[in-house]
Amino acid sequence: MLLKNVKNLLAVTMITLLVMSCSKDDIRVDQTPLAKKYSSDLVVKWLEMDLEMMRVPLETGAASQAAERVLAYNGIALYEAVVHGIPAHRSLGGQLTSLPGLPKPEEGKPYHWGAAANAALAFMNRKLFPGTSDANKARMDALENQFQTAFAAEADAETLERSVAYGRVIATRIAEWASTDGSANTNPAYVPPVGDGLWVPTASTPPVNPYASQRRLLVPGIKAAITITQLPTYSADPSSEFYAMAKDVYDKSLALTDEQKAQAIYHRDAPGYPGGGHFVAVLAQVLTTAKADLEQAALAFVKSGIVLNDAVVICFVEKYRVNTVRPITYIRNVMGFSSWNTLIPTPNHPEFPSAHAVNAGAVSRAMADVFGKKFAFTLRTYDYLPLPSRSFDSFEAMALDMADSRVFGGIHYQTSCDIGRETGYLVTENLLTKVRFK
Repeated sequence: MLLKNVKNLLAVTMITLLVMSCSKDDIRVDQTPLAKKYSSDLVVKWLEMDLEMMRVPLETGAASQAAERVLAYNGIALYEAVVHGIPAHRSLGGQLTSLPGLPKPEEGKPYHWGAAANAALAFMNRKLFPGTSDANKARMDALENQFQTAFAAEADAETLERSVAYGRVIATRIAEWASTDGSANTNPAYVPPVGDGLWVPTASTPPVNPYASQRRLLVPGIKAAITITQLPTYSADPSSEFYAMAKDVYDKSLALTDEQKAQAIYHRDAPGYPGGGHFVAVLAQVLTTAKADLEQAALAFVKSGIVLNDAVVICFVEKYRVNTVRPITYIRNVMGFSSWNTLIPTPNHPEFPSAHAVNAGAVSRAMADVFGKKFAFTLRTYDYLPLPSRSFDSFEAMALDMADSRVFGGIHYQTSCDIGRETGYLVTENLLTKVRFK
């Protein structure tokens, strides 16, 4: 009897230790091969498909999809489709704002994580780009089938069918959640407030993203955790800090080097991709340079996507809260240089903070978290225009390049770019602090 009790105690102890050694989301599935055993090629191909559908000018009749939503929701769907093939990592269900718990793989059954990822990305892209051309819809079908055919040589039909079904059910839940994020809200035409130092629209088109405050932030509590440093108080006094900030833009515009002009033109993203779209291209190129596996691709995708989404929302809420005048208006009307113009067109939204800087700061830190701070890469995003490529020895160098380009372009104050970049860093620090991937 004593021996039997000892054996029972040992059995219970072994089970307890096994449970404690796993994260709370771990379940017993055949994880051979794991996600890291697959290539990131399918992720890169789907990112390139996204770029085809987002390229500006858009195909006739197609509506642009906000790039931050593409990167965020596709990234989350990808991560959730393969997270159970990434040891010690956990689902984001119940962690991101309003995201419920998500389905888990069937206990004790094998999965092909590449097939699950492919199915999830195919489903999400169809949901995010319902208005794309028939030609692009056919390309999506062909891309999904291409990888399904390739995977048929790597697993039995039952495993592939189970994996595809799992990827689709994950994507279905993510798409349903995405549809409630406030981006589809309809609002009256935005009428900018009028007054000294306030933004004056720079184009006849509607102001860009004035109702960002209705959009959902993905990381709970992130806005309250971030304090954005403010610009100097508005003043038309030539001895004021604000005047000096505008004069800095003017002075730099008169002495731009060829390299600075090239920098501004490269990062103008018009023609190119809608705001934030360049980061879809950056992710694809970084994954290719790193020869990343599926695990790395999922982590880089989901972290970059979440921070880009929240960076855009936080940035535009602040833009319309502060409503700061653009350099072109101040330099012409206050400084008196009425014929002065910017190197690149001024976007039709308030000046502070610089969206390019906020977004670049956030995404650069997210990518550095996956690939390291000293990662060298070359961007060839705009070879098709054609524009010369740009090379960097770190993600932070890319963020600085993108932020400063807006000063050289004449559309932002240097302080707006510096504060914007630091704000982006804070967005990513909050993600990594508040959300548990492990």
